[in-house]
Amino acid sequence: MKNVTSPQKGNEKLLEQLTNMRRELHEHPELSMMEIETTKRIRRWLEEGEIDILPFENLEVGVIAEIKGTKPGPTIAIRADIDALPIKEETNLPFSSKVDGVMHACGHDFHTASIIGTALLLKEKRDQLQGTVRFIFQPAEEIASGAKKVIEAGALEGVEAIFGMHNKPDLPVGTVGVREGALMASVDRFEIDVIGVGGHAGIPNSSIDSIVTASSIVTSLQSVVSRNVSSLQNAVVSICTIHGGSSWNVLPDKVKLEGTARTFQDDARAKIPEFMQRTVEGVAAGYGAKAEFRWYPYLPSVQNDARFAEVAKEAAIELGYEAVEAEKSPGGEDFAVYQTKIPGFFVWMGTNGTQEWHHPAFTLEEGALEVASSYFANLALKVLETWK
Repeated sequence: MKNVTSPQKGNEKLLEQLTNMRRELHEHPELSMMEIETTKRIRRWLEEGEIDILPFENLEVGVIAEIKGTKPGPTIAIRADIDALPIKEETNLPFSSKVDGVMHACGHDFHTASIIGTALLLKEKRDQLQGTVRFIFQPAEEIASGAKKVIEAGALEGVEAIFGMHNKPDLPVGTVGVREGALMASVDRFEIDVIGVGGHAGIPNSSIDSIVTASSIVTSLQSVVSRNVSSLQNAVVSICTIHGGSSWNVLPDKVKLEGTARTFQDDARAKIPEFMQRTVEGVAAGYGAKAEFRWYPYLPSVQNDARFAEVAKEAAIELGYEAVEAEKSPGGEDFAVYQTKIPGFFVWMGTNGTQEWHHPAFTLEEGALEVASSYFANLALKVLETWK
């Protein structure tokens, strides 16, 4: 593999610039599909860096930008998500959210500022680019609809591969987690209505107890993974809500359950709904009740293309960063939607945070901004130069 001139490390001016961007975004978080001011800020910063913004008028929020190299080659994309969460911040930072009940508790402000930094670095290295880099600043990752909207807008047209990251609080700054194959789980939602016959709590024999039936269904569903999914695969089924009844002495006629299933394997994901429905309906019938099972596919799993694993490691090592084997996460990521269309690779970026994602006291070390920016700039250079 040819040596690629790496973007400069230790760029204090860039770090200061990105830190200011990240803090401005952090102070003004916006929920999914409401990222209007965030979009304006991103556009302004890119325009100040003289980076071309592509006109996707049917994309209501979010920004698509591009840098064309001076040498011919393929087009690759780098994606950052831009939305915040409906969480009240508890960090006590001087740049805490100014929007009550809304917070960048997943670090998307970090992602956005970092990839703007990547664009600024690649603008300086344009004469080394053997192809084109497209930057996707994507809305609505938290509600798993943003990637679909970007694709529907046509922003993937002509793109050969896509790359992205998520900050990882439990990894130190200067560490990049790399893993080929499955990295993040598929995410699916289900609902179950258990329908019995209501009645007097003291005369249960005159009723069909929907609560007892639902309780047995909850217990029995744990066998879906332990007795139906291969022990060589990963899966979990969790019941997360139970609603039923309105009085302490009345047996309700209906109980509603809701939950999620996660796995890393497509074949397991395809089988789980069938196993669940069979279990739910069978248990209900045993109690003389009925059950209605509904399955809602949400997100596929993040599956990293093996052809980019080595270059993803080398892009970190070449800059003096540490590349480690990334641990799988049962969390979901709509980056996976892009990977159903084109090859992609997603990495963990160490941020040495104090709390996990979605915590009201979530923080990270801002020095990771420069690490992420330089890493993705170097990755883009190397992928384009070594493209086959």
